[in-house]
Amino acid sequence: MNIGKPRHGLFLAPYHGLDENPTTLFQQDLELIEWLDRLGYDEAWIGEHHSAGYEMISSPELFIAYAAARTSRISLGTGVVSLPYHNPLMVANRIIQLDHMTRGRIKFGVGPGLLIQDATMLGIDPATQRDRMADAIDIIMRLFRGEKVTQKSDWYDLNEAEVQVLPFQKPYPEICVASTLTPSGGRLAGRYDFGMLCFATDRSNYGALEKNWAIANEIASEHGRKMGPSALRLVGPMHIAETREKARENVRFGFHKYLEYSNRLHPGRFQIPDGEDPVEWYCNKGYGVVGTPDDAVKKIKELQAKMGYECCFLNMEASWADWEQTHKSYELYMRFVVPQLENSNAKRAASLDLVEAKAEGFERQREQAAAAMIQKHELERSGAGKQR
Repeated sequence: MNIGKPRHGLFLAPYHGLDENPTTLFQQDLELIEWLDRLGYDEAWIGEHHSAGYEMISSPELFIAYAAARTSRISLGTGVVSLPYHNPLMVANRIIQLDHMTRGRIKFGVGPGLLIQDATMLGIDPATQRDRMADAIDIIMRLFRGEKVTQKSDWYDLNEAEVQVLPFQKPYPEICVASTLTPSGGRLAGRYDFGMLCFATDRSNYGALEKNWAIANEIASEHGRKMGPSALRLVGPMHIAETREKARENVRFGFHKYLEYSNRLHPGRFQIPDGEDPVEWYCNKGYGVVGTPDDAVKKIKELQAKMGYECCFLNMEASWADWEQTHKSYELYMRFVVPQLENSNAKRAASLDLVEAKAEGFERQREQAAAAMIQKHELERSGAGKQR
């Protein structure tokens, strides 16, 4: 049985404090993608947001187009396009164009839109967003397949709409749907054979994650398919360093900004008891990892045990540490976390164990070989002296 290896990537909303230069932050986000490409990460997913200040990328497609020109191998995904905000034909055309421009490195993440202010600025009733997402994805799938679509609703009017160019990837790029607390993502994933983007490190979300995954599998079965763990992208925040103490110190840079933003969006989300260290409390609650590579391995193996070995872990970059320490964290992950998860050093370790078990015998053979060579040399030299 051929079991695929787990994959590793980045989820870049992004989260940036309000005290930094936005121009510089866009540049840093691009440079982070380049760094991950060089390190060998598999995927990077880029968010779409239009309000609240921190999550400042409004067009993942624009960002991906620029990032694609500066990278060579990493897959780039929309994480996600908020479908209710866009005409379905326009979305289909943008993704197809990116698919060709990246030669198939694009992945298409979709969702209903997370920030209520984004929807209200567009005059969209938040109660309609998930139904609009399902409506839009049905149309986009038809367009991807080359169909003509004539369909009208209260938010779009398509008259014999069709794409001019079919996708580069056949039949179309991999599609993933955001899945958090409601079953809408799982329902779409099961119906269309999509992957799922799930926020997974918060223990309070485990029930919803497992329930929505079960919904996806149930609906997939009704359509004659079976979901596999490779369809899962499990998202969670993580910062690692050589020691736990160093990692804790690193995140003093931006951790408080992240907590403040989260609590301003979701009042009371992180209620830290008086006198407790915020980082220690956050990690003890299981919301994320601030520690060593071994701490990261433990968390990801915990997720794999629940959801399957082949799932992809996406580090949700929360700008907890400064620029240099953030780069170092991703490097340490690739150097020391990935080999443990993939067991890629098993043969090397077995080879060393074998040599160690035979070390005494090998040492005797080495000494005997060296002594024989010395004796041979001395005999040859003594014979040469006699000839002279």
